[in-house]
Amino acid sequence: MTNLAELQVGEPLESIELDPVSRLDLIKYAGASGDYNPIHTIDEEAQKAGLPGIIAHGMWTMGNLAKLFTPYYEAGFIQDYSIRFKGMVFLNDVITLNAELKEKEDQTLKFDVKAVNQNGNEVIKGQVVYTQY
Repeated sequence: MTNLAELQVGEPLESIELDPVSRLDLIKYAGASGDYNPIHTIDEEAQKAGLPGIIAHGMWTMGNLAKLFTPYYEAGFIQDYSIRFKGMVFLNDVITLNAELKEKEDQTLKFDVKAVNQNGNEVIKGQVVYTQY
Protein backbone atom coordinates (compact mmCIF):
# COMPACT_ATOMS: atom_id res chain seq x y z
CA MET A 1 0.00 0.00 0.00
CA THR A 2 1.21 3.46 -0.93
CA ASN A 3 1.75 5.98 1.85
CA LEU A 4 -0.23 9.03 0.74
CA ALA A 5 2.23 11.42 2.40
CA GLU A 6 4.96 10.09 0.08
CA LEU A 7 2.86 10.09 -3.09
CA GLN A 8 4.09 12.49 -5.77
CA VAL A 9 2.01 14.40 -8.32
CA GLY A 10 1.38 12.18 -11.33
CA GLU A 11 1.56 8.93 -9.36
CA PRO A 12 -1.45 6.62 -9.23
CA LEU A 13 -3.03 4.78 -6.35
CA GLU A 14 -3.27 1.03 -6.80
CA SER A 15 -6.11 0.24 -9.23
CA ILE A 16 -9.01 -1.92 -8.12
CA GLU A 17 -10.77 -4.34 -10.45
CA LEU A 18 -14.31 -5.11 -9.35
CA ASP A 19 -15.98 -8.48 -9.83
CA PRO A 20 -18.26 -8.63 -12.87
CA VAL A 21 -21.45 -6.66 -12.25
CA SER A 22 -24.22 -9.03 -11.19
CA ARG A 23 -27.96 -8.70 -11.02
CA LEU A 24 -27.71 -9.36 -7.27
CA ASP A 25 -25.31 -6.39 -6.87
CA LEU A 26 -27.92 -4.14 -8.44
CA ILE A 27 -30.86 -5.57 -6.51
CA LYS A 28 -28.94 -5.07 -3.25
CA TYR A 29 -28.03 -1.52 -4.25
CA ALA A 30 -31.65 -0.75 -5.15
CA GLY A 31 -32.69 -1.85 -1.67
CA ALA A 32 -29.92 0.07 0.07
CA SER A 33 -30.42 3.28 -1.91
CA GLY A 34 -34.17 3.21 -2.38
CA ASP A 35 -33.70 3.58 -6.16
CA TYR A 36 -36.09 0.97 -7.49
CA ASN A 37 -36.14 2.21 -11.08
CA PRO A 38 -36.80 -1.06 -12.95
CA ILE A 39 -34.21 -0.31 -15.67
CA HIS A 40 -31.67 -1.40 -13.05
CA THR A 41 -33.22 -4.76 -12.22
CA ILE A 42 -35.77 -5.92 -14.82
CA ASP A 43 -34.63 -6.78 -18.36
CA GLU A 44 -38.00 -6.14 -20.00
CA GLU A 45 -38.31 -2.68 -18.42
CA ALA A 46 -34.81 -1.73 -19.53
CA GLN A 47 -35.63 -2.86 -23.07
CA LYS A 48 -38.88 -0.86 -23.03
CA ALA A 49 -36.72 2.18 -22.20
CA GLY A 50 -34.58 1.50 -25.28
CA LEU A 51 -31.66 -0.11 -23.48
CA PRO A 52 -30.07 -3.41 -24.53
CA GLY A 53 -30.48 -4.69 -20.97
CA ILE A 54 -30.40 -3.56 -17.37
CA ILE A 55 -27.84 -0.96 -16.40
CA ALA A 56 -26.10 -0.33 -13.10
CA HIS A 57 -27.14 2.67 -11.04
CA GLY A 58 -24.71 5.48 -11.74
CA MET A 59 -24.38 6.03 -8.02
CA TRP A 60 -23.44 2.35 -7.56
CA THR A 61 -20.42 2.96 -9.77
CA MET A 62 -19.65 6.28 -8.07
CA GLY A 63 -19.86 4.69 -4.64
CA ASN A 64 -17.44 1.98 -5.67
CA LEU A 65 -14.85 4.62 -6.62
CA ALA A 66 -14.55 5.48 -2.93
CA LYS A 67 -13.01 2.02 -2.43
CA LEU A 68 -9.77 3.47 -3.79
CA PHE A 69 -9.45 5.46 -0.56
CA THR A 70 -10.59 2.81 1.93
CA PRO A 71 -7.02 1.75 2.82
CA TYR A 72 -6.32 5.32 3.93
CA TYR A 73 -9.30 5.95 6.22
CA GLU A 74 -7.06 6.18 9.29
CA ALA A 75 -4.90 8.85 7.62
CA GLY A 76 -7.64 11.21 6.48
CA PHE A 77 -10.99 11.56 4.73
CA ILE A 78 -12.63 12.41 1.42
CA GLN A 79 -13.47 16.10 1.72
CA ASP A 80 -15.05 16.55 -1.70
CA TYR A 81 -16.10 14.23 -4.49
CA SER A 82 -17.36 15.22 -7.93
CA ILE A 83 -17.90 13.07 -10.98
CA ARG A 84 -19.42 13.01 -14.45
CA PHE A 85 -21.19 9.97 -15.81
CA LYS A 86 -19.56 9.08 -19.13
CA GLY A 87 -21.13 5.74 -20.07
CA MET A 88 -23.42 2.97 -18.95
CA VAL A 89 -22.43 -0.09 -16.93
CA PHE A 90 -24.13 -3.33 -17.92
CA LEU A 91 -24.46 -6.77 -16.34
CA ASN A 92 -21.17 -8.70 -16.40
CA ASP A 93 -19.09 -5.59 -17.09
CA VAL A 94 -15.77 -5.64 -15.28
CA ILE A 95 -15.04 -2.19 -13.91
CA THR A 96 -11.56 -0.99 -12.99
CA LEU A 97 -11.21 1.95 -10.60
CA ASN A 98 -8.27 4.36 -10.93
CA ALA A 99 -6.96 7.45 -9.14
CA GLU A 100 -3.97 9.65 -9.94
CA LEU A 101 -2.62 12.46 -7.76
CA LYS A 102 -2.97 15.77 -9.61
CA GLU A 103 -2.23 18.35 -6.90
CA LYS A 104 -0.70 18.30 -3.47
CA GLU A 105 -0.79 21.24 -1.07
CA ASP A 106 -0.06 20.74 2.62
CA GLN A 107 -2.57 18.14 3.83
CA THR A 108 -4.85 18.40 0.79
CA LEU A 109 -4.48 15.94 -2.07
CA LYS A 110 -6.49 16.27 -5.29
CA PHE A 111 -6.95 13.13 -7.34
CA ASP A 112 -8.34 12.55 -10.80
CA VAL A 113 -10.48 9.43 -10.57
CA LYS A 114 -12.15 7.27 -13.17
CA ALA A 115 -13.87 3.97 -13.70
CA VAL A 116 -13.36 2.11 -16.96
CA ASN A 117 -15.02 -1.01 -18.31
CA GLN A 118 -13.34 -4.10 -19.71
CA ASN A 119 -13.13 -2.41 -23.13
CA GLY A 120 -11.22 0.56 -21.72
CA ASN A 121 -14.22 2.91 -22.02
CA GLU A 122 -14.62 5.47 -19.25
CA VAL A 123 -17.93 5.15 -17.45
CA ILE A 124 -17.22 7.74 -14.74
CA LYS A 125 -14.61 10.47 -14.50
CA GLY A 126 -14.09 13.04 -11.78
CA GLN A 127 -12.07 14.39 -8.89
CA VAL A 128 -11.62 13.53 -5.24
CA VAL A 129 -10.23 15.96 -2.68
CA TYR A 130 -8.67 13.99 0.16
CA THR A 131 -7.57 15.68 3.39
CA GLN A 132 -4.97 14.07 5.60
CA TYR A 133 -5.13 14.43 9.38
